[in-house]
Amino acid sequence: MDADTKPADQHPQTPSTDEHHNPDKGGGLPLIQYWAEHTLSPEGPKLWQTLLHKSACLSCAWGTGGQKGGFTNEVGESLQRCMKSVEAISAEIQPPVKHHFFDEHSISQLQQLTSREADRLGRLSFPVILREGKTHYERISWQEIYQIAESAFRKAPERVASYSSGRSSNEAAYLLQLMMRTLGSNNLADCSDLCHVASTVGLKEMFGSGTSMVSLESLQKADCVVLVGSNAPANHPRLMNELIKLRDRGGKVIVVNPVQEVGLLKFASPAFPLTSLINGSEIASLYLQLIPGSDVALFVGIQKALIEQNLLKIDYLKDHTQGWEAVIDYAQLTPWEKITQTCGLSQPEIEVAAQMIASSKGVIFAWAMGVTQHTNGVDNVFAIANTALLSGNAGKEGAGTMPIRGHSNVQGYGSMGVTIRLKKEIQEALEKLLGRSLSRVPGYHARDLIEAAYGGKVDTLICVGGNLYAANPDLNQAKAALGQIETIFYLATKPNLGHFHGLARKNTIIIPVLNRFENPHKTTTESGNNFVRLNDEGKTHITEGYLISEVEFLSELAARLLGDYPVNWRGLQDTKYIRQLIAQTIPGFEKMATIDETGEEFTIGDRIFTEPLFATASGKASMYVTPIPELSLPTLKDFGLPESVKGIVLTLITLRSYSQHNTVVYKEHDYYRGMPHRHCILMNQKDAHSGGWQEHQRVTVQGDAGKLENVEIIFGSVRTGAAVMFYPEANVIFKAKTDPRCGIPGFKRVPVLIYA
Repeated sequence: MDADTKPADQHPQTPSTDEHHNPDKGGGLPLIQYWAEHTLSPEGPKLWQTLLHKSACLSCAWGTGGQKGGFTNEVGESLQRCMKSVEAISAEIQPPVKHHFFDEHSISQLQQLTSREADRLGRLSFPVILREGKTHYERISWQEIYQIAESAFRKAPERVASYSSGRSSNEAAYLLQLMMRTLGSNNLADCSDLCHVASTVGLKEMFGSGTSMVSLESLQKADCVVLVGSNAPANHPRLMNELIKLRDRGGKVIVVNPVQEVGLLKFASPAFPLTSLINGSEIASLYLQLIPGSDVALFVGIQKALIEQNLLKIDYLKDHTQGWEAVIDYAQLTPWEKITQTCGLSQPEIEVAAQMIASSKGVIFAWAMGVTQHTNGVDNVFAIANTALLSGNAGKEGAGTMPIRGHSNVQGYGSMGVTIRLKKEIQEALEKLLGRSLSRVPGYHARDLIEAAYGGKVDTLICVGGNLYAANPDLNQAKAALGQIETIFYLATKPNLGHFHGLARKNTIIIPVLNRFENPHKTTTESGNNFVRLNDEGKTHITEGYLISEVEFLSELAARLLGDYPVNWRGLQDTKYIRQLIAQTIPGFEKMATIDETGEEFTIGDRIFTEPLFATASGKASMYVTPIPELSLPTLKDFGLPESVKGIVLTLITLRSYSQHNTVVYKEHDYYRGMPHRHCILMNQKDAHSGGWQEHQRVTVQGDAGKLENVEIIFGSVRTGAAVMFYPEANVIFKAKTDPRCGIPGFKRVPVLIYA
C-alpha cells in the first residue's frame, strides 16, 4: 500500500525532526489561550460587546450571528464562535491610524510593509488621496472625492469597473450592481472569481443552482462527509464541530488533501469541553493524500469502483439525471493504471473510499479551494458531483454537494447580482425596473479585469473591500495593470497591501468605511448554506474622523451620476427600501420584503434540495464526462537556468496560514504546520534529501514569473513531489493560468524549481 495514505482510521505518520515538534491535534488549548489573552486584555470589553452584537460573523461563510445572537448558529445552537471571528473582530476594533501617519510615511516606505504590518496600522478614519507624481497620501475633502468620482464614472461604460469582496452587506452589493448596470457597465468582478467561481459555474450547469444544496439541518443528518481540498480547522472551524458530532454518532469522514493537516486527523474543540477539548476528537476515518491537481482521476476512480462493485443507483440515475450513461462509460473504459498513476493512490485505497460512500445512508460531498483553484476547476466540481449522483447522494436529507465558501458574505454578493453571469430572472427584473435593456457587452471577471487594465482598457475602478492586487497571481503584472487605470477608489476599514502597491496612474483614493457591526442601519448577509441573516445597527468606537457606510457612499454617488433614475438613490440610504427592491428583483429573496417587520431570517428558496427535483428546466441533474488531466512538470532546462544549477522541480500549493483571513495575516508564524514565519517552504523530508538539503536550509524557489530567495525549508506532512508556501507572498513567482470555463487561476498546482 502507498505509504502516503492509509485506509480506515489509519493515518500516515508525521515526519519526525530533531529541530521542532508539531502539535498532535488541531484546536485545543492554544485556542483557549488566545481567547483569554484577548478577552482579558484592555480590548476585552469592546471585544465581548461585539461578539454579542446581533450581526453575522466577519470571518467565514460558516460564521454565526444575526438575530439569534452573536454566538448562535442558524438552528439555534449556542457556543458557536471560533478563534477566526475573534481575530477578525480584534483587528476591526483597533485604534485609528495616527493622525499624521500618511504625512510622515512615503509610498516607498509603505511598500516595505508586510500584510500583517499594514493591517496593524489601525483603522482608517479619514479619506486620503495619492495624486499623480506625489510621494505621499494626503487628506482629501468629501466634496473633492465626489467631484473626482463624478468625472471618473462618466467615462465610457466599458471602461468603468468594480471589484468587491464579501466583507460588506447584501444591501451594498445590490446598490453596487444596480449603479454599475444602470451606468451601462457589466464589469462586476468579485473575489469569488479567484476562489469559488468554479463551484458556481459547475453546480449551476448540473443542478440549476450554483450554491450548496445542503442546509445545516441536513448536514446534521449525514453519516458520511467527503471533505476535499479544505483545511477546515483553520478556515472554517465551526464546521469541525459538525464533523466531531458526526463521528460521535458513528459516521465517517473521508479527507482528500495532498497536505496532511493535523486538525483533520484530530481536533480539540472548546465547544465540547468534557469530551473533546483535552484529548481531541478523531476526524478522518480515511485520509487520501493525492497528487495536487488529480481530483478528477480520484473521483473517476471512485466511480469505477462503484461500477465494478455493482454499487450504482441505476434507478435513481434513470429517473433523476441525464448524461449518466456517458459518465459511466468513461469510468469503465479508463484503465486503473491511468487513474492510479495520475492521482498517486492505489486501487485498494480508492475502492475503500467507494465502499465507505456506498455503505453510508447519506453522504455529503464538501470542498473548498483545493478543488476549485485549478485550471480544470470546473471539471473537478463535475467529477465530485457526478460521484454524488452515481451513489444517489443528491436531493435527499443528509446528502448532497456543499462547497465551503471562505468569506462571510461572498455568496451574498453573487446572489445580489455582483457577477458577470447574471441570472436571466434577475436580468429581466432589472430591465423592468430600468424600463430598458441592460447592456449586452460581456463584463470582466477578476482575471479579465487585470488583463484589460494591463492593456489600457480601464479608466475607473471602485473596490468595495477586498485586495485585488494581492489576491492575484503574478503580483508584478497586477501592480502594473492597476497602474494603468486612471482613478481607483478603495472602500476599506483598514490599510492593506493593495493600497500601497495597487496604485492608479492619476488618483488613488482610500475611503474609510464602517464595518458590519458599526453600520447606522440594518443590513443582511448570506451564509454559505443559503441562510440570510439580519444585522442590527451599531456604533463605531472611533470618535474622531469621518467614516461612511458603503450604502451611504454608493447611494450618494449614484444620485449624483443618475439623478432619480431608476430609483430615489438617496432614499435608499434607509436600507429598508433596498430590501424592498431586493425582494422584487432577486428570486428566492421574497421574504426580504417583510424582514424589517418580522425579524425573520430565512433560507433562500430553490437552493436546498431534499428531493431529487433540481432547479433545471427538466428537473433533472445534468452529468458531464470529466477527462483525466495529463499532469506533467517542466524540466530544469525549462526554467532557463544554466546547467550548472542543480535543483528539483516540485508542484507548489499556495495556501493560507492558520492565522490568516484571505490576504490579511494575523500572525507571522503557523503553529500547527510548524512554520516559524511567512518565508518558508513546507516540503516532504524525502524531497528535501533528494535535493541534498536539510531542514532549515535556505533555498531559492523559482516559478515562471519570478523567484523568491532565502526561503527556509521546513519538513512537513506534504505528499512527495509537492510543497507548500503561503499566499499572497508566493503569488509573485507564477503567472496566471486559468480555467477557460470560469477564469479561475490555478493557485494549487504551480510548477517551481527549488535550488540552493
